[in-house]
Amino acid sequence: MDDIEIETVAEPETEQPVFVEGLPGVGHVGKLAAEHLVEEFDGTLVRRVYTTSFPPQVTVGDEGVAELTHAKFHYVETGGENLLVLTGDHQAASNEGHYALTDAFLDVAESFDSQRAFALGGVPTGELIEDDEYDVLGAVGDAATRERLQEAGVEFREDEPAGGIVGVSGLVLGLGQRRGFDAACLMGETSGYLVDPKSAQTVLETLQSVLDFEVDFADLEDRAEEMEEVVGKIQEMQGGGNVAPDDELRYIG
Repeated sequence: MDDIEIETVAEPETEQPVFVEGLPGVGHVGKLAAEHLVEEFDGTLVRRVYTTSFPPQVTVGDEGVAELTHAKFHYVETGGENLLVLTGDHQAASNEGHYALTDAFLDVAESFDSQRAFALGGVPTGELIEDDEYDVLGAVGDAATRERLQEAGVEFREDEPAGGIVGVSGLVLGLGQRRGFDAACLMGETSGYLVDPKSAQTVLETLQSVLDFEVDFADLEDRAEEMEEVVGKIQEMQGGGNVAPDDELRYIG
């Protein structure tokens, strides 16, 4: 196969949907948020993206049927702004792969006439977040976008996230801006060492405020309760303290 192959699955009628990226990263915040949008609004699968930059593996589904690893685009009608949502289980395995794959993702978004892009991800704090006080940090391509997001409660902190935004989320912002997208990255605070449905919900609450739609959070809330039980067990094992963060958790995505 070619380095990158894009399979057309469906061609629904669309009108400048907002491109939303949510691939795996810290706390799986972006991935959880994007998948929740697709599931709750019953999104339509429109594209599959295959690449040799993904791990050499297949996923095995129902009845043992295997499928080559890929990323997926869904068209999502929300009742407010419609979305073109990118989800998947992997990011690229190399720097070159990240750039090439993000360019391909942006090509797909442009083919749907998307003009705005939101990358969703997490930013690690290295400690458990108390009292559900999750902040959403932002990075944008221009000052006008920053003002709109600040009105929705997004925080912009000097030199944060430390080390910049790595991976597809960062490149959607950087490469998207160069292509003329009105691009932004929304990052929910998260401990950095656990899957974090609460942070994903906080990011989605911000996104729905900006794009004027409403989504049910019941499934995310159920998952958050399950994670609270896991956190409680970890705290017991650690004598009530936090697990020390690993340097690799500086990855943002």
